Amino acid sequence: MTSKTNIAALLSNRELEIIRLITLEYNNQDIAKHLDISKRTVETHRKNIFKKTKVKSVVGLVVLALKNGLVP
Repeated sequence: MTSKTNIAALLSNRELEIIRLITLEYNNQDIAKHLDISKRTVETHRKNIFKKTKVKSVVGLVVLALKNGLVP
């Protein structure tokens, strides 16, 4: 997974949006409020993001997002 296209193909638009918010230091509750969804839904999206990308930490997720141009 080294290109933006590969990552974008793996993840839904909502998952990409959640990654962007994570990189802006939003916590689950903040993300839920911002997207008008439940905290539990955010937790499920995060779990799915970690599975799909095979990262093990938020730091790894941020690095992946930066390397693949998913965030400015």
